[in-house]
Amino acid sequence: MYNQIDANKQKTVFLIVGFIVFIALVGYVMSRALGSPSFIWFALIFGIVYATIGYYASASVALALAGAKPVKKEDAPKLYRIVENLSITAGLPMPQVYIINDPSPNAFATGRDPKHAVVAATSGLLDMMEDEELEGVIAHELSHVGNYDIRVMALVIVLVTIISVVSDLFFRMTWFRDEDEGGSGVFMLVALALSLLSPIIATLLQLAVSRKREYLADASGALLTRYPEGLVGALEKIDQYKQPMRRASNTTAHLYFANPFRGKAAGFVAGLFSTHPPIADRIAKLQQMEGGGS
Repeated sequence: MYNQIDANKQKTVFLIVGFIVFIALVGYVMSRALGSPSFIWFALIFGIVYATIGYYASASVALALAGAKPVKKEDAPKLYRIVENLSITAGLPMPQVYIINDPSPNAFATGRDPKHAVVAATSGLLDMMEDEELEGVIAHELSHVGNYDIRVMALVIVLVTIISVVSDLFFRMTWFRDEDEGGSGVFMLVALALSLLSPIIATLLQLAVSRKREYLADASGALLTRYPEGLVGALEKIDQYKQPMRRASNTTAHLYFANPFRGKAAGFVAGLFSTHPPIADRIAKLQQMEGGGS
C-alpha cells in the first residue's frame, strides 16, 4: 500500500512539473512569434485571477450542480457515524456531510483544505452498500481531503486556464498583427500550431493527474480502513450499475468516486479523455494490495 501511495505521488509531481515546463515552452514560442512578451503577462494575470476565484467558489458550485443537501447526525446516522469515525482515524477535522438524492451510487469530496472539507454521498450509495463498502468509499473521499488532492487539482486547473487564455489571446492577436511587425515566421507557424493543440494537451495532462489522484486515494483509503476488500466490493457494485447520475456535469465529473456518466471507456484514446481510471484496473490494484498484505 505504501509503495502504491509513493508511486502515485511521484507520478503526480512529475505530471505537474511537466505541465509547468510545457506552459513555459508555449509562452516562449508565442513571445518570439509576436516579438513581444507583454501579452503573456496579461494572459498569466487574467488566468491566475480567474482560476483563483473558481478555486474558492468550487465547493459551492459542485454542491449546487449536484443538488446536494446538508444533513445532521439524526438525518443520516450511519453515514454521519462512518464519516466521523474515519475522520478521527485519519486525524482530520470533521467535514460537513451532504446527501444527493440520486439512485446512482456515488460520492465526492470537495473544499479547499481539510478545515473546509465537504463529503457528499448519493442516496443510492447509502441504499446499496454494506457498512464496510460504504466505509471504503468514504475513506477514499477522506483520503482526497487528507492528501490535499483538491488543492492539487486546483493548481492543475489554474495551469489549464492559463494555457487556454494564452492560446486564445495569441490566436486573436495574430489577426491584428502587421506582417512586418517583429517575430519570426518559423516561430509564428509553431506558435499557431501550439495555440490550437496546447489546450487539448493541457486537458489531457489535467485528466492524467486526475486519474493518478484516484489511484492514490484508493491506496490511501485502503490503508485507512485496513480493509481493501470493502473498497473492492463497492467498486464491483458500482461497476454493475449502468445508469448515469441525474445531474452529472463535465465541470464536476473529476470530483466523484466513480465516473458519474457511467460511460465505458473503449480503447486507448477514450482512456486518455477519461476523468477516472477503469474500475477493473482500480480493483486489480487493490487486490494486489490484499495479496501483498496477506
